[in-house]
Amino acid sequence: MENDDRGTRPAPRAVRIDHRQVRVLAHPLRMRLVGALRVHGPATATALAELLGTNTGATSYHLRQLAEVGLVVEDPDRGTGRQRWWRAAHDVTDWEPTDFDDDPDARAAIEWIQGDQVRHLVEHAERWFAVQHEWSPAWRDALGMGDVFMSIPPARLEALKEEVWQVLERYHLKADPADPEARPVQVFLAAYPLLEGNR
Repeated sequence: MENDDRGTRPAPRAVRIDHRQVRVLAHPLRMRLVGALRVHGPATATALAELLGTNTGATSYHLRQLAEVGLVVEDPDRGTGRQRWWRAAHDVTDWEPTDFDDDPDARAAIEWIQGDQVRHLVEHAERWFAVQHEWSPAWRDALGMGDVFMSIPPARLEALKEEVWQVLERYHLKADPADPEARPVQVFLAAYPLLEGNR
């Protein structure tokens, strides 16, 4: 049986961010710039400024800061004259919170990034709630979130997260953007302890 590679994508480029990168990334506009380049592809500072509702000067400055630590790169194949195109250097940013235990500034930066991710999830969900009635029943049933309560040791929780990531990666690699029914979606994975008062 022949292998059908239609609809397969290359494995995502991942970066395990270091102390310097995390300190640069911990900024509202820089997080949005990296995200926009990952979602929409290469763009100029002007296009990104329009997309994100900011000014070109600030966008250019923060793109250069991100480039200094290798989180974005220029796309020389698209640049013409003075127009600079930028692209995300990676598809996935990876870290463990304990990577930064020895650096209070980097630890504070990663804590800010984690909080920003939660804020983004809340904003994302609220935007969806406002327009979900405009979507088809199939999409309304497919989208959304759920939760599970369990008691589990840390090693098994790490194994669970790894297994879920492998499933997500498999679906990501087989995604077919040409499918007329396909729409971009963002899948969040979160696990938090049931602290006192959450039960």
